[in-house]
Amino acid sequence: MIPRKLFTALLLLLLFCSTNAQTIEKETDSLIAAEFNDPNGPGGVFIVSHKGKTIYRKAFGKANLELNVNMTPENVFQIGSMTKQFTSVAILMLEQQGKLNVSDPVSKYIKDYPSGDKITIHHLLTHTSGIKDFTKMKALSTIAQKEMKPEMMVGFFKNEAADFAPGEKFEYNNSGYVVLGYIIELVSGQTYEDFIKKNIFEKAGMTHSYYANDRQLIPNRAYGYHQKEHGFVNKTMISFSVPFSSGSLMSTVDDMLKWQLALTQNTLLNQTETKKAFQKYTLNNGEEFTYGYGWHLKEINGIPDREHGGSIFGFKSMGVYIPGKDIYVIGFSNCDCHSPTEITRNIANTVLKTVKE
Repeated sequence: MIPRKLFTALLLLLLFCSTNAQTIEKETDSLIAAEFNDPNGPGGVFIVSHKGKTIYRKAFGKANLELNVNMTPENVFQIGSMTKQFTSVAILMLEQQGKLNVSDPVSKYIKDYPSGDKITIHHLLTHTSGIKDFTKMKALSTIAQKEMKPEMMVGFFKNEAADFAPGEKFEYNNSGYVVLGYIIELVSGQTYEDFIKKNIFEKAGMTHSYYANDRQLIPNRAYGYHQKEHGFVNKTMISFSVPFSSGSLMSTVDDMLKWQLALTQNTLLNQTETKKAFQKYTLNNGEEFTYGYGWHLKEINGIPDREHGGSIFGFKSMGVYIPGKDIYVIGFSNCDCHSPTEITRNIANTVLKTVKE
């Protein structure tokens, strides 16, 4: 027999947990419904975990408008710039293996890179290199649908005038992460796609994550859309060899939770390398900025978090992790007309205020 006082305490705990779960579900539903309010339009998927356990997981809207297919939590999305997390961890894995160092100059790997002796891997990781962001170049449309080898992509922007000296300021930069992907290939002897698949996806158990491809048959693929004045249209087609290691991965919310668990459990990196990804750095003048290696390091309600979003034709994504409470929230959208960024942050804040530990 369980003593009456212990039984009462257990009953109260169960009631408290149940009430918490109901509160989180109700408030999360409300936050998402404000943006994803058309059951017949493109939709999204959201997942919330606390201490590695999924406490919310729902899909909204349609995964395919032409076939009238409802969205499910299993759908695969393009994650855009959340790809940068994987690129940065791949670099740190190579450093852990002794194959490179983040303080190495780019010229050590790409001999003819302009000012490559002054730009380091660290500068590329932290968006402080000053090299021209290819997404801001007018000539981008001329290569958008071409199959570009990594060295061709690097060649596309490397001779452009620098925006500032390395380490002088923080300015978000896709080109830096393309250079990092090329370095991963040069150092590892594998394609970026193979390196990520074998060293991250397979090790983390991410069986529904891919390097994006419009020709490959991908089970449960969510189709991407734009919204025009007259209605929705299919996403603009691009060659994924252009965004490459800065934005060409695909995944599911469940796989992204596995990714987060692999990071917190040091499955892929030791503690020393992991710490490098999640610490703030300083500019040449000593000013601190809020970006580590592949993650923005911000706060929600005064509590430190790690976050990053993504945007690529037809898709938007956002992930927030609060390490002090082990809360992870991720949202995907299959229309770039719907942004999960603020929703995901607001959900994280709701969970933060609701859970005790």
